[in-house]
Amino acid sequence: MDGIEAVAFDLYGTLLEVASVGRAAAEVTGEPAALVDLWRQKQLEYTWLRSLMGRYQDFWATTGDALDYALDRLSVVVDEATRARLLGAWLDVRPYPEVPDALDALALGGRRLAVLSNGTPDMLEAGLAAAGLRDRFEHVLSVDDLGVFKPHPSVYELALKAFNLPAERILFVSSNAWDAFGARAFGLPVAWVNRSGAPLERLGAPPTVVVPDLAALAEAVG
Repeated sequence: MDGIEAVAFDLYGTLLEVASVGRAAAEVTGEPAALVDLWRQKQLEYTWLRSLMGRYQDFWATTGDALDYALDRLSVVVDEATRARLLGAWLDVRPYPEVPDALDALALGGRRLAVLSNGTPDMLEAGLAAAGLRDRFEHVLSVDDLGVFKPHPSVYELALKAFNLPAERILFVSSNAWDAFGARAFGLPVAWVNRSGAPLERLGAPPTVVVPDLAALAEAVG
């Protein structure tokens, strides 16, 4: 962790708790967790598949398509207004409890912070504002500038260009193992926030550090 001058964070699942979308899902089903889990699974699958197919659609459209699949799969019928409320929940996702204090600690000593996400610029700005976190970040970086999703190497290169720093000076932080390994393969130091205690993926070089939450990361970085 020595020499880290900037930190780039994934947003969904790392700073913001995807499960909190279940508040909206509870309006339409007695099993909101099942809907959110399937929705999230398909959301990510569609980003990978669309990148491989060379058929980019932005994260908002992809999230809508994943929602429609999940509703069909679980035989949940909603009207357009309810569908819009479900999608809108992604603009008001709650931060994990330790996030504000951890960000403050990580910014000590002049470290620069950014978000690097699959989300559209509008999604990122709205989500960070709703969470009360926007003012902590120098850069909010979206894959929309590239037309390809993580873990494509060009996405992680956005952080180098934004900070104007070499890879070894930028720590990338994600709770998504595939994202952490993608950034590590690109050449960034990586902190994997392993909230669930999952085993390591078999995808090459492991993350630089593994922590249970962002409070532990702030302690590790010092």
